[in-house]
Amino acid sequence: MEKMLIPINYEGEQPTVSARDLHEALEIKSKYADWFKNMSAYGFVENMDYFTFSKNLENGGRTIDHNISVDMAKQICMIQRSEKGKLYRQYFIDLEKAWNTPEQVMARALKLADRTIDTLKEDNKKLIEENERMKPKEIFADAVSASTSSILIGDLAKLLRQNGVDTGQKRLFEQLRNEGYLMKTGSSRNMPKQKYVENGFFQIKETVISNPDGSVRMTKTTKVTGKGQQHFLNKYLKKEAAENESEKIE
Repeated sequence: MEKMLIPINYEGEQPTVSARDLHEALEIKSKYADWFKNMSAYGFVENMDYFTFSKNLENGGRTIDHNISVDMAKQICMIQRSEKGKLYRQYFIDLEKAWNTPEQVMARALKLADRTIDTLKEDNKKLIEENERMKPKEIFADAVSASTSSILIGDLAKLLRQNGVDTGQKRLFEQLRNEGYLMKTGSSRNMPKQKYVENGFFQIKETVISNPDGSVRMTKTTKVTGKGQQHFLNKYLKKEAAENESEKIE
């Protein structure tokens, strides 16, 4: 073909034509809406042979148009039984032949492969960034899990803050009580519940203190084990990440 008789849209998987452009090119006398309604009644299927869309007009208004497949355009041209119809039908036949040559098929396959590679690269980049972002916290969590040293709840609050969790000693004690890890009332207030001692989250350090009068008293201090540190770090880091993600969505 020496020249383009009508604009062709190559953005989709198959080339398409504006039905309004074809209506004008074929010099149809009837209104576009009436003409297209009659043409689509020849067995063409919406969202398969043609797609409806709206577009802006130069005067600021909007109008309805249709992207139609080249095959539909070719058949519409034949239905017109006019010289213009013959001319444009042959134009679309030649376009189909050119579109389906081995060279064009290979070019489209390479283009699709390039897009796929670009998508995979972008996905891989995001995974690497996410992995790098989480790695320090995961390494730290593994380290404290393997640690044999236990820490005070106040120290756990500091660790959480260092890793991005908005908390403090008083707030963490309250949270652990409300979540059922620590006792809430009485002489056992802030002591861990027995099941969490048994599963290795907490230890109770007992210290014997001698009073000036010769008597002795025993104090108990709650400490968080390496296993407990990992549990609470993972728990509250995930909660913090979920809350931050929720704020982004809102």
